[in-house]
Amino acid sequence: MPSIQHLALIGMALLASCSSATTTDSAATNSSGPRSPTPTTVVGAETAQVATVTRVVDGDTIDVNLSGQRERIRLIGIDTPESVKPDSVVECYGVAASQHLSELLPAGTEVELVRDAELRDPYERLLAYVFRRSDGLFVNLTMAADGFANTLSIPPNVTFAEDMAAAVSQARGQGLGLWKASPDPDTLFS
Repeated sequence: MPSIQHLALIGMALLASCSSATTTDSAATNSSGPRSPTPTTVVGAETAQVATVTRVVDGDTIDVNLSGQRERIRLIGIDTPESVKPDSVVECYGVAASQHLSELLPAGTEVELVRDAELRDPYERLLAYVFRRSDGLFVNLTMAADGFANTLSIPPNVTFAEDMAAAVSQARGQGLGLWKASPDPDTLFS
């Protein structure tokens, strides 16, 4: 549950219109966020791979160094407004979502990548649940819980679909992140 100070900072940051929502709440950087379930309780955790974040692409995609190879990782179960999609406009709150993920996963952060049923998406990105190694933070779920992502449930990769939906519902009910910043948040996701 976010602290009163955290909520106050979010509220102040979101008073600006969506078009100027380019920074995120600095308190979120220190957020411990959802840690459960841990990678050891996740289906496929026995094949979890350790990687190092090299950069955040946008709010739901990162680049990592995995066994000496560069890989693009698509976070399973969430969707954020577009901020770098070719031939598309930057969507309301897309930059803020990207910045929040950058705060959670700065370059050099070690992560555990836990897969679900499918290895890659149609764009050849690895699909993964991402856990920060230093403290076990479940990054996908944190993005949803902090109000920076909506759910994106694509079978058969649905291990945490209910958890993601619950986190988004709670963030939306509390008016966190994009759920407060946009006059009609549902239009942010195509």
